[in-house]
Amino acid sequence: METFVNKVAESGLITLNLEAFLPKAMVAFDLKPFLFMELILKEKDFRASLLTHDWKQYEGKSVYVTCTTDAIIPAWAYMLVMSYLQPVTENAIVSTEQEASKNFMIEQINQIDIEKYRGERIVIKGCGEILIPTEAYAAITYKLRPIAKSIMYGEPCSTVPIFKQKNCQTLTLSKIFHE
Repeated sequence: METFVNKVAESGLITLNLEAFLPKAMVAFDLKPFLFMELILKEKDFRASLLTHDWKQYEGKSVYVTCTTDAIIPAWAYMLVMSYLQPVTENAIVSTEQEASKNFMIEQINQIDIEKYRGERIVIKGCGEILIPTEAYAAITYKLRPIAKSIMYGEPCSTVPIFKQKNCQTLTLSKIFHE
């Protein structure tokens, strides 16, 4: 009887799936309902509405602040909303949904402890159920390159090489001409 060997499992490759860095609970905070006639920001009414708003619904979530109507919103209004969101949210940003997801993801990537990847052969998973922003692939490569033995893109059985640490001695012009 022939024994099958799982060469991928024995290869020592570490597969990193960027889907794990997507925000788990992301919600919108839309300024539109807080505006007079959903178009005009009246400071006194705006402040009163924010004061009575249920901020606990955002607890532990990633929130993107947006305005889905064509209104002129002063910078201080976004600042005021952030002052209410900061104590309860995981993180918050003024953005569109797509941009917020990308920014929250890159923030998660930047916070990883890279030491567990030192000297390792890493495959950044390339195919999945969810579309991963190109910026996230770039961010993880930038983060891991200084410490990884190699970085590849794709699946362990079919990868595209991105980076491989060179173990040979670097030659300088002075070494070449003095030998």
